[in-house]
Amino acid sequence: MSVYWGHGGAYETWVEFLRRWSAEEAVDPFALPALVQEHFPGETWERLVLHLGQALDTRLRAWADRLVRAMEATQDEFSAGRTLTQAREGLRPVRALAGHPGLPESLRTRFTDLVDNQIRDLNDQLEHSLDRHATGGSDPRWIEARRRTLRDNALTALLTTPPSHPPIPGAPPPPTPTHDPWSMTPPTTPRRRVITD
Repeated sequence: MSVYWGHGGAYETWVEFLRRWSAEEAVDPFALPALVQEHFPGETWERLVLHLGQALDTRLRAWADRLVRAMEATQDEFSAGRTLTQAREGLRPVRALAGHPGLPESLRTRFTDLVDNQIRDLNDQLEHSLDRHATGGSDPRWIEARRRTLRDNALTALLTTPPSHPPIPGAPPPPTPTHDPWSMTPPTTPRRRVITD
């Protein structure tokens, strides 16, 4: 049993990872060991599950706060759609941890369902906020345009795909994108203009 209590044990490895991950530090989920509930005393397992739930909740709350602020700052529907698309990408690591293959299946199911329900709830809150704007006298044209943007870029679209997981231990991690997909790289040489007389 000492392997789970000494330095480098599965419990300590996961708890330290969750502490840093919830603070949004750069940590590697690929190195996390598999967890087997039967290898832990009951109270220790409960504490580990609590750590996992708190880490997921912390990340989701921080993500939701940033999304709300970003949506309030948008000036048009293009920027609103872009914000929602980027927000969906920000949810991928949260869903990936909830469904991490190192967790027992029962925990993966439980936490993935919890995360997905939170995403649905926030999507609904964004829609309901438009109803409040409508009763508050906001421009109906803006409300309908924003409602279309929300539905065309729904956060729940992420739920139609299974959570992405770390690869099998020993396999190289997938390549990390090195550019912003929203940005355009200018040509290295200016285009030549042909001027006719």
